[in-house]
Amino acid sequence: MLGKRKSQRSLFDVIGLPHRVAPDSFYGRMGRLGSQLFRDEDFKDCYSADTGRASVPPSLMSGVLLLQFYDDVSDAEAVERVCFDLRWKVALNVSLDYDGFHPSSLSVFRARLLEHGQERYAFDRLLAVSREAGLLADKVTLLTDTTDVKGAGAVQDTYTLLRKGIRKLLKTMGYYLPGKRQGCAAEVERLLASYVDQDRRATADWSDPAVHHAQLQRLVADSEATLDLAVAQADDPDVRSLGWLIAKILGDDIETTESGEHQLADGTAADRLLSLTDPAMRHGRKSMAHKFNGYKTTTSIDQASELILDIADLPANEGDGKSLLPTIARVEEHAQVTVERVLGDGAYGSGENRAACAERPEHPIDLVSPMARPTDPAVDKSAFKLDLPAHTATCPNGQTVSPSRTHTDADGRTTYRFSFDHAQCLACPLFARCVRSATAGRTLTVSPYEDYLRAARERQQTEAFQALYRLRARIEGKQAELVARGLRHTRYVGAAKRSLQRLFLGAAVNLKRIFTLTAAKGIDLLAQLSQPAHSEEIGMPALT
Repeated sequence: MLGKRKSQRSLFDVIGLPHRVAPDSFYGRMGRLGSQLFRDEDFKDCYSADTGRASVPPSLMSGVLLLQFYDDVSDAEAVERVCFDLRWKVALNVSLDYDGFHPSSLSVFRARLLEHGQERYAFDRLLAVSREAGLLADKVTLLTDTTDVKGAGAVQDTYTLLRKGIRKLLKTMGYYLPGKRQGCAAEVERLLASYVDQDRRATADWSDPAVHHAQLQRLVADSEATLDLAVAQADDPDVRSLGWLIAKILGDDIETTESGEHQLADGTAADRLLSLTDPAMRHGRKSMAHKFNGYKTTTSIDQASELILDIADLPANEGDGKSLLPTIARVEEHAQVTVERVLGDGAYGSGENRAACAERPEHPIDLVSPMARPTDPAVDKSAFKLDLPAHTATCPNGQTVSPSRTHTDADGRTTYRFSFDHAQCLACPLFARCVRSATAGRTLTVSPYEDYLRAARERQQTEAFQALYRLRARIEGKQAELVARGLRHTRYVGAAKRSLQRLFLGAAVNLKRIFTLTAAKGIDLLAQLSQPAHSEEIGMPALT
């Protein structure tokens, strides 16, 4: 049943007693908002109306979650601070003698938010309040970037992945139960003794390469035998999912030699699985030298107010640019604003993104993103003259050719490939700088988005572009603040739980920024929060 804050004041009410928490601090300002920041009635659809014991007030629990991510503390530490930290008592408006609650209540509350799809509650509410207070304009310029974050699972090598996978699949099929084991074949009994009855790697001299080789042969054979067993229970989604994971590990990490033996594959598969405890984790890199295991988190802020308008996870092995259009859609849906311009680094400036922004049915978006500078402008693609209506390309030395190959995709966009004559290229003074092949002339591939890319290169040379692009540096500072407050420490396994963590952290950082903006503009935030009686009145979706 929904619990609500009591309006009756306590003799030990921290607000009525002198204390050392600065009124202009984050905690002091949060405390002045009282129960108006998060309201119990907003959660009425998440609780039974008349059944069960009254819950800890959800407005209080929302405040605790926000402070927990702001200060980057555990559930147990959060409850300790509710009970003993004067700053938290001021921020949450609880009395000095408040005895708190069990740390598991935070887990239960997070699960309730996820069950009702309300992990965005705090984030969206603060954005709605920002709009009503005039802090967030109807039309915005979006600054966006990604940063790497660690996953919550343990990174495991191929041997451990297979061993743990076999054990997990056998247990999921029920082979840990005595009744299931009765009458099993000798081979199945061996699998159970090796993987279910104990959970440790084989005792051997692992410094010996021959031991590694022999253990790999056995693990692959046992994996295939376990997958054969799983076929009989393929209608069970958990069995099917685990079977797919083991098959993926075998496909990504193992290769078979001509003699029929198995060995670790050369290189790393692009979508390689690296943890059974958090299967969504992937290998990623932000540069050639900077590699990581986990996820990327994309953050987008409003250029004028520097409020975070979107924060979400991406697969670590996915290019940053793929997140652009989904980010714009989420911002316009949840923040109720119109994105007019996006500033992003070179990863966002693909031809596909430029065309999608320029040709967007709702309204065009100005994508400001730099293009890679040519290493040798004299022989760069931009030095070639293209006449696509006439289907010709002319090189810097005057050789004109027609397409040697064309390809039209499902959307009707055509890619042209131009091949220049080797003999004419050989006589050109730019040959050594222009042609890489010893037997063929220069080739040029022209994408369907060439007009957008060339326009972007020309725009990049202007002072107006440079002035605009310098504004993008603000997103770096916002990401640094998020990282300082624990962004890179993923607490939970599962997309919904990770989303809740990112959104509550974003809400906490936004609240700090709201305090700064309202103080600078002389806005009474408490009066602003007290005006609407229902969440719908401030443009925020009701909790359903």
